[in-house]
Amino acid sequence: MSSPKPSLEALRIDRTALPQRSSNRWWWLILLALVCAGVAVWWVTKDPTLVVKTATVKLQASGGSTGSSRTLLNASGYVVARREATVSSKLTGKVIEVNVEEGKKVQAGEIIAKLDASNVETSLRLAEAQAEAAKLALAEIEPNLAYAQAEFKRLSSLAPTSGVSQTELGKMEAELKSFQAKLVRQSAEVTVAQRTVDTWKQQLDDNLIRAPFTGIVTTKNSQPGEMISPMSAGGFTRTGICTLVDMSSLEIEVDVSESYINRVQPGQPVAATLDAYPEEKFPAKVIAIIPTADRQKATVKVRVGFERIDPRMLPQMGVKVAFQAPEAAPSDAPAPAARMLTIPKSAVQQVGGKALAWVLLNGKAERRAITIGSTMGEESTVSAGLSQGEIVVLNPPAELTEGTKLSVAK
Repeated sequence: MSSPKPSLEALRIDRTALPQRSSNRWWWLILLALVCAGVAVWWVTKDPTLVVKTATVKLQASGGSTGSSRTLLNASGYVVARREATVSSKLTGKVIEVNVEEGKKVQAGEIIAKLDASNVETSLRLAEAQAEAAKLALAEIEPNLAYAQAEFKRLSSLAPTSGVSQTELGKMEAELKSFQAKLVRQSAEVTVAQRTVDTWKQQLDDNLIRAPFTGIVTTKNSQPGEMISPMSAGGFTRTGICTLVDMSSLEIEVDVSESYINRVQPGQPVAATLDAYPEEKFPAKVIAIIPTADRQKATVKVRVGFERIDPRMLPQMGVKVAFQAPEAAPSDAPAPAARMLTIPKSAVQQVGGKALAWVLLNGKAERRAITIGSTMGEESTVSAGLSQGEIVVLNPPAELTEGTKLSVAK
């Protein structure tokens, strides 16, 4: 029996028997891309958190005893020497010796330098010789005058009896007067010669440069071999040997704004703090208010004197001064202690001439306008804008803005 004849249906491919690809893989890829995009959007739009250091606003008592003083005004200035001089010479000459160095203490009248005086010494010897010659000439006239006086006296006594002529007597009298005139003139010559000697001695002494007062040398301006002159001559000519400062005359010069000069008066107590030693206060008082103002700076210069001079004080040092209110008269009842808020100086930020502080409130930054009363050392007193116990940010970063999330550094 023959096999059946193949048909076209036998040649059709049976696709149901082939494995079908799964389309689930594309769905997973799409889902993963959506998740990555969401994470990226969250990362970009999330609020940044800054890590900062903070401090707490403290309440401090500012002295509750009777007669306590309070600060009326804060200012800054410099330590200056009231007695300071650039020591120079009276003559123009060449320096041959300098006896000082920076930091050396010298006494008033002490020789600090010498100039070349060889020409002056030669002129002095010449003047001394001329003075000696004038004295010898005077000694020559004196015996002749004595002889003429004796002879005139003898002839005068003989004239009435011995027949001495009036001509002879007149001649002797003229000779006597001549010797008397020569004696006066030669005495004047001796005086002139002596004055000339004194002049050259003074010029010789002027070649020795002495300290005008007791002090300490701060700068040395000349060296041996250089020319020095009391006036500027240009070139390499110096005008001074050294700068001398009287350390006992140190005081403070402060420029006070015209708007607050009414808070300052002579004799007012002052607390001075040197920038080099911020932890220590030096008592001082107002010496004088200079009766003129600087129109460009709108300030008035005030002189403040130290109650005592400390060896650590040096000219041109920066200093902060706090003008205090005069002490109140004593009373039977003690005055209550003044209370004030204090924060670290690093928490204060100056923007446009106004004081600001950043407060940590509910984990976010809040900007506050504050009023600073005074700043002493690393502490500032706040009279308005903050409350006790609030937390302020130290050294606020530049990117800090209102509402920024904050975390406190441990």
